[in-house]
Amino acid sequence: MTGSISLDQIAGITAFVDVEAPPPEETPTALMLFGTNQPAPVKIAAERYHAGLVPLIIATGGVNRHNGIIEGQVFQRLLLEHDVPERVIRCEDKSANTWQNVEYALPFLDEALRSGLAITGVSKWYHCRTVRILKTLLPEIGSFYAVTWEPVYAGNLVTRTDWPSIPDGKRRVIREWEEVTRRVADGRLAATQRTDGAWR
Repeated sequence: MTGSISLDQIAGITAFVDVEAPPPEETPTALMLFGTNQPAPVKIAAERYHAGLVPLIIATGGVNRHNGIIEGQVFQRLLLEHDVPERVIRCEDKSANTWQNVEYALPFLDEALRSGLAITGVSKWYHCRTVRILKTLLPEIGSFYAVTWEPVYAGNLVTRTDWPSIPDGKRRVIREWEEVTRRVADGRLAATQRTDGAWR
């Protein structure tokens, strides 16, 4: 999409890409941290762990193409520094994209489901492929949740309201909307719905 975007289009795109659907209060779930070189997922995971809400944390991500860190390993190290015990953490550190984040973490996701835990994905607020890929690669997932965060690009916080005025934010949000819409339409990604506060 090029040129200007109408307010109606902005509202529709924002609603489509926003995956926020937190689990019910006081309900423990397994957390899956989607790979990134930004530290926000660690803060979310550590806070939820120390609140007694996270018996299992799945850290994902291989080599980051921007700075060369191994995302899953950095997540694991930072979680340990936040006093999350090693026994709680599973680390997937070979993936190169969001699809592989889920694909390579399937043994850990299966472990969570076998333990009777629902899954909560932790991702950027507009990263709507995350919930579709979870449903595509793990069709038995049942009801699942998403806790999100606002990323920073070029020093700008990309929020649900400011993204159209931030070039890096606008490009990423529109690309996510266009790509996921296309992949759901052609069947490469499962269609998901947010119903009663959960993804299904």
